[in-house]
Amino acid sequence: MVSFAATTSDITVTVRPVFLDEQSDFFEKRFVFGYFIRIQNDGLEEVQLLRRHWHIWESTGRVQEVEGEGVIGRQPVIPPGAAHEYSSFCVLTSFEGGMEGTYLMQRANGARFRIAIPRFHLRAAAN
Repeated sequence: MVSFAATTSDITVTVRPVFLDEQSDFFEKRFVFGYFIRIQNDGLEEVQLLRRHWHIWESTGRVQEVEGEGVIGRQPVIPPGAAHEYSSFCVLTSFEGGMEGTYLMQRANGARFRIAIPRFHLRAAAN
């Protein structure tokens, strides 16, 4: 499985996308992709993930923005040297597309900053 990574302010976000063939339907133009995210804190202080902001695009030209609190209903605190992992999915109406975005993070002292979620490509049957 191919992975994509980006590091911002000592925090590395790694994404591993996968095409979910059994949940997809070519004739209905429903292409389901899962993705596994690991957020590794290599800094010296704990951070909390407050918000996410995604850009999702399809080969048809369709673009969506998704923004909201936390990830999978949580706003995890990540201590130094630790990581938070989760998985999610998206549904496209085209054979391929991609995603990228940012997380809004907060340090223990209240300082907020954004970290990059790397751009990754989604392609049906590419596993």
